[in-house]
Amino acid sequence: MSDDELEKPEGEPPPRSEPADEPSPESGLDLDVAPDTSEPAAVIEPPPEQIEPLEPSEEPEAPPEALVELPAEPPAPQPPPSAPHTPHIVDPAPAPKARPGLLKPVAVIAIALALFGPPLQVVVLRIVPPLFTELMVQRLIQGYGWDYQWRSLSQISPDLAQAAVASEDARFCSHHGFDFQAMQAAMRHNERRPNGKIKGGSTISQQTAKNVFLWPGRSYIRKGIEAWYTVLIETLWGKGRIMEVYLNVVEFGPGVYGAQAASQHFFHEDASQLSPAQAAHLISVLPDPLKWRVAAPGAYVAKRSRRIDGAIGTVRDDGLAGCVGR
Repeated sequence: MSDDELEKPEGEPPPRSEPADEPSPESGLDLDVAPDTSEPAAVIEPPPEQIEPLEPSEEPEAPPEALVELPAEPPAPQPPPSAPHTPHIVDPAPAPKARPGLLKPVAVIAIALALFGPPLQVVVLRIVPPLFTELMVQRLIQGYGWDYQWRSLSQISPDLAQAAVASEDARFCSHHGFDFQAMQAAMRHNERRPNGKIKGGSTISQQTAKNVFLWPGRSYIRKGIEAWYTVLIETLWGKGRIMEVYLNVVEFGPGVYGAQAASQHFFHEDASQLSPAQAAHLISVLPDPLKWRVAAPGAYVAKRSRRIDGAIGTVRDDGLAGCVGR
């Protein structure tokens, strides 16, 4: 064994022999080669049990799973055809219902006030002078001012009370709050002159009830309440107190209330010093002191004043104001 063979490492395969270079066509050599008659080399096949089956390149498709038929869903309901758009109006929230248990106490209180409120007012004002009236507040808001000075009946000239009886209520001492003869006469007058000035048949008692306890204006509701107050003051006050309150709260001019304020405002005198003519001037502007004036009376007011002045003597002589106590 040569040295080259000894130096060759074990396990290294022998070098492959490279095929001989084929002759180039350009070399002009003869390329006819005799056919190879040698037998082909025997092919050694492994035993059958050692032959491993080739793995297919792709896995076979699995058989399709059985499909379970589901029940068909009913078709969705179709919305109704849209109506023309109209604005949505929100109804207001209903008012809360009153509790049944609360209605009875409220009703009882309302009835008690209606029955006992007016008598209580009348009893109090039989002793205490009225602090104000609804008309006084209204005139003050309208900008007419407020001149109100209370005087007792003994501090007012009796001529003023007699002038009031002569002009406003000739049967003041004989009726009980309502003069039905005067009411009938006023109705006949208003029927004859439907377009003229409406004439009222209110007594001094009715006017006092309205001036002290109620509001100005004309309505059947106010007339009904006025009648109730008239009965009360006729029963609980008497004629003297009714006349005293009337002469103190009646309006004789814009924002001027009562005999004392009017006497000082128009004549610069005390109410106790009024003469019959001055008393007639004051009463002549009733019941419209905003239109008729004491200081500069027109022809109608001057004529009315002279007629009242002449009637004062008749009232005095006949005792038509005797119930007043002066």
